[in-house]
Amino acid sequence: MSVQGWEENTQGGVLASLKRALDLFTVNTKSRGSIVSWSLQESSRKWSLLSSNIRRSAASVPQFCNSPTMIVMVGLPARGKTYISKKLTRYLNWIGVPTKMFNVGQYRREAVKIYKNFEFFKPDNEEAMRIRKACASAALKDVAVYFAKEQGQVAVFDATNTTRERRTLILNFAKERGYKVFFVESICDDPEIIAENIKQVKFGSPDYIDRDFDEAMEDFIQRIRCYSTCYTPIDEEKDRKLSYIKIFDVGTRYLVNQVQDHIQSRIVYYLMNIHVTPRSIYLSRHGESELNLLGRIGGDTGLSPRGQKYANALAAFIKAQNIRDLKVWTSHMKRTIQTAEALGVQYEQWKALNEIDAGVCEEFTYEEIQQNFPEEFALRDQDKYRYRYPKGESYEDLVHRLEPVIMELERQENVLVVCHQAVMRCLLAYFLDKPADELPYLRCPLHTVLKLTPIAYGCKVESFFLNIEAVNTHREKPGNVNINRNPEEALQTVPDHI
Repeated sequence: MSVQGWEENTQGGVLASLKRALDLFTVNTKSRGSIVSWSLQESSRKWSLLSSNIRRSAASVPQFCNSPTMIVMVGLPARGKTYISKKLTRYLNWIGVPTKMFNVGQYRREAVKIYKNFEFFKPDNEEAMRIRKACASAALKDVAVYFAKEQGQVAVFDATNTTRERRTLILNFAKERGYKVFFVESICDDPEIIAENIKQVKFGSPDYIDRDFDEAMEDFIQRIRCYSTCYTPIDEEKDRKLSYIKIFDVGTRYLVNQVQDHIQSRIVYYLMNIHVTPRSIYLSRHGESELNLLGRIGGDTGLSPRGQKYANALAAFIKAQNIRDLKVWTSHMKRTIQTAEALGVQYEQWKALNEIDAGVCEEFTYEEIQQNFPEEFALRDQDKYRYRYPKGESYEDLVHRLEPVIMELERQENVLVVCHQAVMRCLLAYFLDKPADELPYLRCPLHTVLKLTPIAYGCKVESFFLNIEAVNTHREKPGNVNINRNPEEALQTVPDHI
């Protein structure tokens, strides 16, 4: 939707906010037990800021003027191309860049329902070659549709693309349509890494369902040999005008050439931070806080008695896991620090892990927000991901704040992150590839540890409730999000509290 279209759709809500600002001679709100009075001048100023914030928030849905980008994978089978493609797609979507992956192997499986053996991939198999070229062409056509009709910004073209002829065809296709092209070539000669890639990925492939392990291994090795006979790597001299990154042996060395723009720069930075070392990431909210008991959002209070019990239970749980070289991260807020203190180990504080800033609504209950700012309460329910609290943050803001945390998590091995509900939702959405509209409603209960273990093409999740009761802080999206709804409808999904 265009900025103009969005403004037309929300004009009523913004004007209503401004009108209400003019009517607010005095607003009395409870905060930390005291009464805060806003004058008409201050109120008008803040609501003017709010209306512009709302407009900026909706306009933050990407409005691209740049040419779309094709990320084109290059490399022999079992070199981690699909692994890289999926991670890149997940990352770019998480930071707000509309991205879609096109796996040519899947097109081939749809064209040829039953896979017999490696002979299909022999360079002199003319019938199979025609099918493979047709599949690549079909994928390219879908890329064009994605850019033209679905407003995509990045397409990840996941295939071997091992010949100069195929890469030239892709370059011509992109040039005719004004797309940028960035090649990602994965080169690996380590037999142990290759064998592990085959075991982890290929035996989950539809090509090898019900196949004997040794038979499948031998067939796939023969398939690699078929590609090797005609593989021409990107050449540093002949292809010096191309934009690309070469990744050697799963990240032991990199070669980067002709980075064209901001998107390609971010792709390079991301690819230089990921690794495939087996590890687990543990996510936990802080123990129940004093404000959690009262149903108040934000703030910086300490743990409740039950919260302290959870901190001790978390310490026992982590000790029992016997995790090698575990690193512990917290926010700068008391409740996460007090939770981590019980572990009896060193921990690192990240300001980026602080809870979402609720601005003028800090330490309010949902009932108080509905009473004092009913329109804002409704606007947040309408688009919880992009809505920004007055003088505070949105979930979208939080995602961008957390990007350095994600980069460091990708670099690290075993990490325990003690954080907050909104922060944990953002981190979980990245690892589980959840879209923006689902992110603010992911369930992250108190006194529960989530163990995330990256696997071949995704992430295994294990949930551990540590048997310490706590209040429920999860609020579902209510059925009625209209600005004119009554208070009962607005508050129907608010969890119980003291």
